[in-house]
Amino acid sequence: MVKLSRVCVYCGSSSGSGPEFAEAARALGGLLARNGLTLVYGGAEVGLMGLVADAALAAGGQVVGVIPRHLFGREIAHRNLTDLIEVGSMHERKQKMAELADAFVALPGGLGTLEELTEIATWAQLGLHRKPIATLDVGGYWTAFHGFLGDAVRHGFMKEQNLRLITNVPTVDALLPALAAYQAPRVGKWLDPQET
Repeated sequence: MVKLSRVCVYCGSSSGSGPEFAEAARALGGLLARNGLTLVYGGAEVGLMGLVADAALAAGGQVVGVIPRHLFGREIAHRNLTDLIEVGSMHERKQKMAELADAFVALPGGLGTLEELTEIATWAQLGLHRKPIATLDVGGYWTAFHGFLGDAVRHGFMKEQNLRLITNVPTVDALLPALAAYQAPRVGKWLDPQET
């Protein structure tokens, strides 16, 4: 069983096209707070980012935001967090969030969310950490992404065991049990030409 105290949430700076995305963000923020888990996220007050933070705070939770200086200056930083850490760059933001968190969860989002998710999964694939990683499949949002990973395996660009790096969780209620039960695959990164 994985011991959790801080969970990093990657998600969109927009709210998405349907109410289910906002509902999931609020539900996730509340869930983390009620279970005594600190939310670590990108520090903004906009989109799903702001919704998950506000829900965690409203439920009495601790929220740590990490935001690059250039975004702070655009006045999108959330000013009511437990802690707001200002960093110099997007790279520093991702590094700091990774250091602070015991697990990583991706809500729906765009390129930034996808980039954060795939980078933290790549770090796991390279053996740099063994922390749980999950996508919250709101309305089937991440289904095609996991299909793509399956295609990467079929075409010889990824090992099948590494499909277990990212757990696709169907509901907010199923998330914490999935994170607690997570077991990172132990497999070398490089594909052996003999295996393909």
